[in-house]
Amino acid sequence: MPLSTARRTGLVDQVIDQLRHAVAVGEWAVGERIPNEAVLVETLGVGRNTVREAVRALAHAGLLEVRQGDGTYVRATSEVSGALRRLCGAELRDVLQVRRGLEVEAARLAAAHRTDDDLAVLRELLLRRDDCMATGDTDEFARADAEFHLAVVASSHNAMLLELYRGLIEAITASVATTHEKPVEIVDHGLLLDHIAAGDVEQAARAAGALLDGILAGLASVC
Repeated sequence: MPLSTARRTGLVDQVIDQLRHAVAVGEWAVGERIPNEAVLVETLGVGRNTVREAVRALAHAGLLEVRQGDGTYVRATSEVSGALRRLCGAELRDVLQVRRGLEVEAARLAAAHRTDDDLAVLRELLLRRDDCMATGDTDEFARADAEFHLAVVASSHNAMLLELYRGLIEAITASVATTHEKPVEIVDHGLLLDHIAAGDVEQAARAAGALLDGILAGLASVC
């Protein structure tokens, strides 16, 4: 990569971080128009192209919305909530169906191959997930829930399955956030962990499947 390109890329990343922080702390509220390009150029001390690339990246992530001839507006406070606003209908169903296939097999393998260290990690993540649920913070809950399910997959000790799941983690996190915001019945995750800890292969798989089946059954009321 040419040095000039590397420098520009570094500046774009810095501006993305600054804009993301301004949105996260509420400097610009959801639905509010952010300062125009000229103001951002002057405030941030960078070129127009840098600002444009940063805004384009955040628009793609769902935080900003560019309205031609009107300006750029805050669409969400984080990438997770931005994805939440986009992920719906058939796309959400597709993600959940893929999750079901991966997570059922992961639970089955985890029950057979989990270690004591795996169980310790799962218990810690489940506590964190439940704490985030209690606080009502959708973004943090979505991340914690996704990390718990990722740890279940890791406990399968199947490297290919883990790699596949990691590749979908953003969509999976968004699906958690979407369904958490709506009245969808969720199976107790503690039961899934209990079956994995007990080494009950069939019950672990059944619990993982029931969890996603409950979400899929309530999908009609989600969107």
